[in-house]
Amino acid sequence: MEGKDYLMEFYGEECPHCEKMKPLVEQLERELDITVAKYEVWHNDTNREMMTKLDVERCDGVPFFYNTRSKRSICGEAEYADLLAWASAEQ
Repeated sequence: MEGKDYLMEFYGEECPHCEKMKPLVEQLERELDITVAKYEVWHNDTNREMMTKLDVERCDGVPFFYNTRSKRSICGEAEYADLLAWASAEQ
């Protein structure tokens, strides 16, 4: 996960919490000129397994956000300021 694809979002297709985060993620992508790689986990076993490996803090739900550079994660809905701090963290 080098380059711009270091931010990951794991979501469920029918998840209402994920839907609430969608405009915040889109705002983050526009403002920082980045891409958050998105992985659906409720209907995709491969993506679910990837999330399970990264979820060391045991969020066990979606949305789940992971920064591969800083190894920081966000579990569940978050405020935009928290999402921005997560995305900007380098270590």
